Amino acid sequence: MMERETGTKTMEINEKKESIENNEKLNYRGWKVMPYIIGNETFEKLGAIGTLSNLLVYLTTVFNLDNITANNIINIFNGSTNLATLIGAFLSDAYFGRYNTIAVSTIVSFLGLLAIQLTSAIKNLHPPQCGKESSICKGPTVGQMAFLVFGFVLLLIGAAGVRPCNMAFGADQFNPNTESGKKGINSFFNWYFFTFTFAQMVSVTVIVYIQSNVSWTLGLGIPAALMLFSSLLFLMGSKLYVKVKPSGSPVTNILQVIVVAIKKRRIKLPAQDPVYSLFNYLPPNSVNSKLPYTYQFRLLDKAAILTPRDKLNPDGSAAEPWNLCSIQQVEEVKCLLRVLPIWFSCVLYSLANAQQHTILVFQALQSNRQLGHSKFQIPAASYFIFNMLSTSIWLGIYDRIVVPYVRRFTGKEGGITILQRMGIGMFLTIPTLLVSAVVEERRRTLALTTPIGILPRKGAISSMSGLVFIPQLVLAGVADAFTYVGQVELYYKNFPENMRTIAGSLFFCGLAGTSYLNTFLISVVHKTTAKSSTGNWIPEDLNTGRLDYFYYMLTALEVLNLGFFLLCSKWYKYKETGSNSSIELNEVSKQSETSEANVA
Repeated sequence: MMERETGTKTMEINEKKESIENNEKLNYRGWKVMPYIIGNETFEKLGAIGTLSNLLVYLTTVFNLDNITANNIINIFNGSTNLATLIGAFLSDAYFGRYNTIAVSTIVSFLGLLAIQLTSAIKNLHPPQCGKESSICKGPTVGQMAFLVFGFVLLLIGAAGVRPCNMAFGADQFNPNTESGKKGINSFFNWYFFTFTFAQMVSVTVIVYIQSNVSWTLGLGIPAALMLFSSLLFLMGSKLYVKVKPSGSPVTNILQVIVVAIKKRRIKLPAQDPVYSLFNYLPPNSVNSKLPYTYQFRLLDKAAILTPRDKLNPDGSAAEPWNLCSIQQVEEVKCLLRVLPIWFSCVLYSLANAQQHTILVFQALQSNRQLGHSKFQIPAASYFIFNMLSTSIWLGIYDRIVVPYVRRFTGKEGGITILQRMGIGMFLTIPTLLVSAVVEERRRTLALTTPIGILPRKGAISSMSGLVFIPQLVLAGVADAFTYVGQVELYYKNFPENMRTIAGSLFFCGLAGTSYLNTFLISVVHKTTAKSSTGNWIPEDLNTGRLDYFYYMLTALEVLNLGFFLLCSKWYKYKETGSNSSIELNEVSKQSETSEANVA
């Protein structure tokens, strides 16, 4: 037994050393290539968000759709776009690689934005303009909606490739085996979201203003041009990037573990140490680091039980991978399963943020949007800038001031744990929604008592200043800086190396779940409260509804979600870090050397 243990440990050392040597052969340029990668991301987001942030207004004013229909279209589109990232991640890992996927996808996104711009530029591609005094407007024809949907589909295909790959591709440029590389990855996530937020701010101010006050054709043409520039900028750095080759999709390994565990469900697990009694094999050229055995999801361990029927290849690998999996494969699947409860909690968390993107636009339209005593009116979709501004400012403060200060007391690389960071953001959603409810109640009261005008096809415009929305947007922005960045960091650091593209897509799949859930909640509330004694909570004219009740309902949901998240956090087990693995391997190396000396 001692010889077997020594042989196994020696093999692990060799595998780890080979992995480190392979990393050293790559020319990691780190921050030197970030201008191309973050620049591409910035202009890509300027293009995409520059169109999508004001699309709700575009659908209701140019395509003459009602509020609920337009809101549901946006939510379904956002959900489908984010869900499609799973397909993009699979194709990237299995066939094309991250570089090729991003390069092609940004070009497809450009074509999608161009198609949407044409719906405004060409008169026959949108319905006739609705008169200011008219209560009934002509909606879009089937052909007009079909061309608009065609543009949406191209945007969906482009986003499916860009979103799951760009963060992982950026992190690929840093050497994960050096201290500078690890710090670079940590800072990259913060600055990635900082530039992402900066792009959003420009989109919802400058571009949205041009769309709302100058010309929809020009306002939609600028994002298309920016997307084209994004593609060219990314290609300029082509010769400098570290390009990880596709090594097959980890989805196949995940399915193999589940299928084999089901096949062997009636076999009892061995009573002795699982590390030495279960099939333990790691391919020599595997990009994944060796994972230690964990005692969670032990039913999956049955997939690694070696029976007399199972055959091995001369190199030690399983001859039939759909009948036998290694304990390494099982642990990789466990990494994914451990994250899923937290992922679900993040889906519920994002409901609070979703309202600031959609419902708040309708609230702003029926509020006083004048800036001071001037005639300038803030576009309804531009209020979201305060959310992004608070996120950007806090990320800079957090990365440069808070983390170094807290690190002195905790000794942790990130100051606090990732789950603690996410938990702070989840807590902040509760006061965010409470403030949202109070503000809406105030807006509605002033609209009914002291209106300042009438919004065609909607209702009275409240005398409440739209600037009163700022506190809830600031709270939501700070919450996002904690939870969204922490969520991405959790997935990246706790997934096996070959699952990092899936990690990126999992974040966006969470946003997809939020979009669908938000659509479902709004539709159900809209229909069920239509005949209630309190009246419809979310009618076309918000002044006749009780949107504040909807916010209170979401507050209660977020309180329950915070409790669920705390339970998940207590149960969660982080993936062992590279530093811990190195210490363990050094100890094993010393034991192996001692054994060899005794034999000699």
